[in-house]
Amino acid sequence: MTDAIRISGLNKLFASPDGGTVAAVKDIDLDIAAGKLVTLLGPSGCGKTTLLRMIAGFEEPTSGDIFFGDRRVNDDPPNRRDTAMVFQSYAIFPHLDVFENVAFGLRLRKLPTAEIDERVNRVLEQTGLGGYAKRSPSQLSGGQQQRVALARCIVMEPKVLLFDEPLSNLDAKLREQMRIEIRELQQRVGITSVYVTHDQVEAMSISDEIVVMNAGRIEQRGTPHEIYARPASRFVADFIGKANFATVTVVDGGTLRIGGVEVAVPDLRGLEAGAKAEVVVRPEAVRMAETGQGAFQGTVRRAMFLGNVAEYLVEIEGIGEWLVDVANPAEAHMIDVGAKVVLTPSPSSVHILPDRERLVGRPASSRPGRAG
Repeated sequence: MTDAIRISGLNKLFASPDGGTVAAVKDIDLDIAAGKLVTLLGPSGCGKTTLLRMIAGFEEPTSGDIFFGDRRVNDDPPNRRDTAMVFQSYAIFPHLDVFENVAFGLRLRKLPTAEIDERVNRVLEQTGLGGYAKRSPSQLSGGQQQRVALARCIVMEPKVLLFDEPLSNLDAKLREQMRIEIRELQQRVGITSVYVTHDQVEAMSISDEIVVMNAGRIEQRGTPHEIYARPASRFVADFIGKANFATVTVVDGGTLRIGGVEVAVPDLRGLEAGAKAEVVVRPEAVRMAETGQGAFQGTVRRAMFLGNVAEYLVEIEGIGEWLVDVANPAEAHMIDVGAKVVLTPSPSSVHILPDRERLVGRPASSRPGRAG
């Protein structure tokens, strides 16, 4: 599969108030295969939107190159890049009905009326707006207005479709529905897409690949499963979903010592006996019980019933506080705050962070990761 977008050595500097410069994007190398949906994910200020705007042509790189196929597009204005962008705001024309909103760009191109009618009607059907052609935007829900904005982009048949946090103005339930619709539509039409969001769940649910950004750089790139199960840094582990961390010591070729307890794990990344490292364990990969055998002894400090899952904060002596997620809590009673429990992490889910994240002589973190 050919690369639809190739980015090489891309940098963007902005002037700072003190007369210096601030690097918003630093040394980005990124290839995006044709037909794939790649999400740029990261916290506010990480550079993801600046990178998207450079791909679109709204920002000029300080250095580096952007290629669409074999064509270098650095000097091309946005209207010559054959891209379309779906923005946070719907930006649809209130005085035009749905059909004319979608047809607007085609009319600017002076296409034949018959071709405009065919393309607009086809895209309205694809986006679930077939029966809304004559409605005004004021008669549409937020989700329907976002579909109009999406249809207006798709009808132009761009080579690259860009999304700038398009669902941030929708409520939670509608966001979930629109995520599914955007993903299914993108797969149907096969347009190469770059999607920007700070929402981890959104990125996990729609992406072929996720590019996690931090302080202007790429921290990790991979499939949603790779990013979640095998994070390349503490930042990625902490940003994607929820995470527990602990400093460990290698006992031998297949065993780690965590908080004085030895745990067999399948992959020690070539670490030798006596080496120290940091591991990450996801809350759902920890089994918890009030009685029986377990690797760790702990005390419940917080218990939250969340419907499909119960979330517990458990204090483990010698390690700190870990989050534990118990699925389908309606089938069992909630464990009380203050109760003594035993915990057993799944050995295959104990992930050792790579070399650059290993620690020497630093105490284990007791701060649970952020919720996804």
